[in-house]
Amino acid sequence: MKRNRLLSLLLAGSMILGLAACGGGAAESKAPDPEKGSEPVAESEAPPEETVDVTKSEFFGPIYDEWSDMTDEELYELAKEEVAKEGPINIYATSSKMLKNEDKWLETYPDLDISILDMDQDEVLDKCKLEVDSGTILGDVLQAKDVNGNVFFDYYEQGICSAFYPRDISEKIDEDVLRFGYPLYASQSFWYYNTEAYPDEQPVTNWWQIIEKNDDGSQKYRLFTKEIGTETAYLSLFASFVVNADQMEQAYKDLYGTDLEYTYDGSGFGFDVPENNAGLEYMWRFSQMQMTFIGDGDELVQAVHNSTKDDPALALASGGKIGNRDESGYNIAWLTNLAPYTGLENCEYLYVVEGCKHPAGARLFIRWVTGGADGESGGLKPFSKEGNWPVRSDVEGDWNPVSLADCGAIEPDLAAINNIFRDTQDLWTYWLSVSPYTK
Repeated sequence: MKRNRLLSLLLAGSMILGLAACGGGAAESKAPDPEKGSEPVAESEAPPEETVDVTKSEFFGPIYDEWSDMTDEELYELAKEEVAKEGPINIYATSSKMLKNEDKWLETYPDLDISILDMDQDEVLDKCKLEVDSGTILGDVLQAKDVNGNVFFDYYEQGICSAFYPRDISEKIDEDVLRFGYPLYASQSFWYYNTEAYPDEQPVTNWWQIIEKNDDGSQKYRLFTKEIGTETAYLSLFASFVVNADQMEQAYKDLYGTDLEYTYDGSGFGFDVPENNAGLEYMWRFSQMQMTFIGDGDELVQAVHNSTKDDPALALASGGKIGNRDESGYNIAWLTNLAPYTGLENCEYLYVVEGCKHPAGARLFIRWVTGGADGESGGLKPFSKEGNWPVRSDVEGDWNPVSLADCGAIEPDLAAINNIFRDTQDLWTYWLSVSPYTK
């Protein structure tokens, strides 16, 4: 993956939408060695890289082709021939919920056998790439979440998979949501708080409050999260703060009435680290807080449930973990409408594996699982739970108390996030390593 410098991104300013990453690679940047002090790491001799206007990419959606206007009936007739010749349609899924669709699909299309494999995202992507590279392609449909643009730039643009945009359904989806692929549903990560400790209102309305300290220097909140540097969705959120530094700076000023003081040290890295970036300042301060890393989302929200007003805790976890409120009786709720924004709208996308044996069957399944022509196919049902939001305008999503936008989510610029993701990861990793709590 190409790595443009952080400074290049920020100098681009209004051209953020045009930033992207593509094949090739500059030398791997390295953080300073804590044992050797802060002496700068030598810069790569590679020439400066040009930014790319992703809107001019032939993969930037929505893209309509000869498949886009085919009806369910037309695809069905072709799919029957494919299955008769090649066997079941293979679905590579990253959610066990997809397995719940097998019986419903067969009720609708009893002569179209399918095989649904539930795997981790990395396994799904690696399997598809191996099959395409070897020419032995078994998969037909690929489900994947793209939170930092790596699926778009490293798999979609590289010909491992392709996006299918059924025109009649795509017209019911905000075109901005179709830029990087055809979505199944949207979700978001939230900070959770204890509703028993704070029964009247949420205790935090601004990201800067999460890292506030008391007068004696102690933290106001105990913080629980997955390790940011190894959790792509969370690190992408922090990278978005770097991209939207002006919003982070304004959120600080609106909260405290004073200008933000910059304290981070970006020297000693093998890439340019901009000065006075409020997103980087936030990440630096956050990295120096005392945190408890827990890999399991259910345990993260349990930690919040077990906290008290005298010893309050916040936890960052996926929106779907709100289910523990009803299933396990946890006293938890989302922090919503945080300034400058609560989080990123993360989409699960569906792709057709390039060169698959069931091109019509794959597209028929994608239409069906996203609701079909009228939104009533039943394919969306397993994914219709609190914490997931439909992207179709004709599907209400009334299982959520509010819309995704009303939670304070924004649509991510995956090109801009992808462009700085690796540098952001390097900065986080090193800054965390010099935290007084991780030394």
